[in-house]
Amino acid sequence: MEFGWSAEDLAFAESVTAFAKKELVDDIARRDRAGEFPRELWRACGRFGIQGLPVPKEFGGRGLTALSTAHAMEALSAACPDAGFLFALSAQMWIVEMPITRVGSEEQKRRLLPGLCDGTLVGALAMSEPGSGSDAFSLQTRAEAVDGGYRLTGTKTFVSEGPVADVFVIFATIDPSLGLSGITPFLVERDRPGLHVGEPVPKMGLRTSPMSEISFSDCRIPAENRLGREGRGAQLFNDTMEWARSCILALAVGAMRRQLDASVKYAQERKQFGVAIGTYQSVQRRLVEMKVLLEGARMALYRAIWAKQEGKDAGSAAAIAKLVISEAWVQSGLHAVQVRGGYGYTESYGAERDLRDAVGSLLFAGTVDMQQNLIARALGL
Repeated sequence: MEFGWSAEDLAFAESVTAFAKKELVDDIARRDRAGEFPRELWRACGRFGIQGLPVPKEFGGRGLTALSTAHAMEALSAACPDAGFLFALSAQMWIVEMPITRVGSEEQKRRLLPGLCDGTLVGALAMSEPGSGSDAFSLQTRAEAVDGGYRLTGTKTFVSEGPVADVFVIFATIDPSLGLSGITPFLVERDRPGLHVGEPVPKMGLRTSPMSEISFSDCRIPAENRLGREGRGAQLFNDTMEWARSCILALAVGAMRRQLDASVKYAQERKQFGVAIGTYQSVQRRLVEMKVLLEGARMALYRAIWAKQEGKDAGSAAAIAKLVISEAWVQSGLHAVQVRGGYGYTESYGAERDLRDAVGSLLFAGTVDMQQNLIARALGL
């Protein structure tokens, strides 16, 4: 395994940090309380080029490698403590833009990718259903063939960016009797008749990434909105989830880096009994563990991305990265709260928001329990 950062990567990461500190850090606590998706900031990120980082230049992106993209997103997260908004940016890259880039038609790519990259459009993926979460492929949403296309019926839940998305990647079955071979993805625009978007669902964390149900009632879409070939949805979804598990949690590594820096500074400045609390071994141990968690998470992240980028079998590496980083982020958040004592439990320093946001990583893109199952399967168990 070999990866490193070029001078160009390092310079771009510095520019990302400067952009985030200038454009993205104001009013985060209020947006979090309101569960507000900042559309203007989304457009600002598009103008800077964030959403297009891994997309080929011919479709409006920057054409960066997955490793360089993750490095930039780590820098963005280290500078901006709005994990919900950064999750929305990352999710669009890996679970909307990536499948369109990989299997979309030339027309689909040219119609959608430029708008997704420049911040004009917001994309969302809809897979989970009220009766199928971790058992994703037991979905019931139906795509029935009709003249000129398909008729969609069914309900999707836990759709991140559902309330604000302009285009959805939908997974449905063309025939339940076919099992996995019937699952097929489709592109559905928000204004398509028969598509209904539910009210935002209140959440514990990641609140600036709004979530809702969406449902389909006699929603007719043209055949050219099918994404890839019929019956290839299971393979595309598994590939998409490997990209997501490998790459999305770059935002967690950046957040952990920011938490550690802020916690060390707090421990140096906060005094009790006449001395800085950082002189106490109990506080030092928490800070040391935060450092160890960060370094382990970073290595797991870039190892998985490297494997996926190189076309190697990355299923186990992606599952390990998702498991290790999610649990490390939560533990780092707990330490950050406890270092600050009572102040950490208030909104004063943002530590409680960081912790709430971290808990979501145990669940999205496959729960940590499912990652353990995938790792066990890779061991032959």
